[in-house]
Amino acid sequence: MEVSKVNVGYQRKIGGTMNRLRNLNLAISSTIVLRLKNSIPLKNSIPLKNSIKFKKAAAVILSLFILSSVSSCAINPATGGANLVLMTQAKEKEIGLEEHEKVLASMGLFEDEDLLAYVTKVGNKVAKVSHRPNLEYTFTIIDSPEINAFALPGGYVYVNRGILTFMNSEAELAAVIAHEIGHITARHAVQQQARGKIAQTAATVGGFVTAVATGSGYVGSQISEVASIWAQTSLSGFGREAELEADSLAAEYLVNAGYDPAAMIEVITVLKNQEDFNKKIANNSGGYHGLFATHPRNDTRLQQAIAAVGNITDNQITETDDTAFRENVDGLIVGQSHQSQSNETRNRYYQNLLGYTLVFPDEWEISETTTTVTASKASVGSVKIEVQRIQDNIEPRIFIKDKMGIENLQKSEALAQYRLIGHTGISKSVQSGNQERVAVIYFGPRVFIIRGEILDPGRIDEIDAELLASVRTFRAIQQGEAFSGNEAKIKFVQASEFFDFSVVARSSRIANYPEETLRLLNGYYPSGNPEVGEWIKLIE
Repeated sequence: MEVSKVNVGYQRKIGGTMNRLRNLNLAISSTIVLRLKNSIPLKNSIPLKNSIKFKKAAAVILSLFILSSVSSCAINPATGGANLVLMTQAKEKEIGLEEHEKVLASMGLFEDEDLLAYVTKVGNKVAKVSHRPNLEYTFTIIDSPEINAFALPGGYVYVNRGILTFMNSEAELAAVIAHEIGHITARHAVQQQARGKIAQTAATVGGFVTAVATGSGYVGSQISEVASIWAQTSLSGFGREAELEADSLAAEYLVNAGYDPAAMIEVITVLKNQEDFNKKIANNSGGYHGLFATHPRNDTRLQQAIAAVGNITDNQITETDDTAFRENVDGLIVGQSHQSQSNETRNRYYQNLLGYTLVFPDEWEISETTTTVTASKASVGSVKIEVQRIQDNIEPRIFIKDKMGIENLQKSEALAQYRLIGHTGISKSVQSGNQERVAVIYFGPRVFIIRGEILDPGRIDEIDAELLASVRTFRAIQQGEAFSGNEAKIKFVQASEFFDFSVVARSSRIANYPEETLRLLNGYYPSGNPEVGEWIKLIE
């Protein structure tokens, strides 16, 4: 559809809307004056001249209100539809820059100029065929092993090192970037902000608060660690409709840039396979909570979104040479890096045997046994974590009551974090009589019991806030996250005639799940082997 046709169509719609608003304006202003006049005794009735002035004043006030409401609606540059937004494009860029600086201050960057230049080149190729090609796009690689990417308003795109290791072609890399650019062009973050603004206004006027949580993907540890609230929203996802819209736009941008739009399916398959694998090793019986409840290859709406680009353009698929991709990804670090480990400035603890990690309060000393850990600070507090097998199918709240014998739990609340469930609250220690923060978290077949005792009676609220914040950081260790001392790197090789992942895995330096990891890295999870001569990633 041509832009001019879209504009003409919406000019007509807006013109008709404005005419109806003018009529509504006159009708309401007349009603206001009539009701005011009817409410005033006859002896105090307003003279005709003053009544006309009053009516005009009411009309002006009402017009300003209506126009302010209309100005909050803007044409979506990507879809041509009307969206509710509360900021100009200039303000969007200003916020983007401010939040970008927060991201840089709170997240480590991967220092590889050649790789960054390559990612930027691919990103700009996609951006220039998007619906907002005149934005000045900035591409950044985050030094994190997590499989993630996100975007900020105003043209800021971030790609984790972790997701790059799982890409197998330039088209797949372009698909990741195109999806994030789709969020930018459709102004999804700005729309989220507008909806939040409306909820805030409603709370002020009506005297109540409504919280709306949206999210479509795995909420990794990055969300709690990044300083930018806008980045946290992007990492969490914008909801199924927005994510599907971003995929549809990404497919269009891929075709316009010369890439195969089917790369969108490949990328989402990578994410789905990773989700399935994490669920398997965590022994988590819960369902898939990502964007697609079924396998992405079987998702009808996604297939329709990808197929629809055939009606948009006749451009040929020209970007098929992956030589530059292999040259830039070869040698890329897999898992934790020296630099990313040193970027962790908080008091993070890893329990590799049980597979969990959390952040203890700063300056608290940590001591551990095989299955327990204690963190403490003299005269302030202490927290201990123990583990049990889950014996009964009961809620975490009931576990605290029935298994721990805590009847009167104060500040009781459910926990739902990083795909784990639990419960927490305040109680009084039977042994010491001190206030303690109690929490239980279900992780796989185990229940983790956290008890944090507050030793300083003059700082109960402050110390409890630290303990609760620590509880909220409890999560599973992600694949390759815990640093073992030597960096693992990608090495591209061509598959031989009898290449078999199960055989290669026997001599791999990957410590845990070597075959599954190699399959995930190469897009062959859970089964299958490459053709002769196909480029494969190994770990050295």
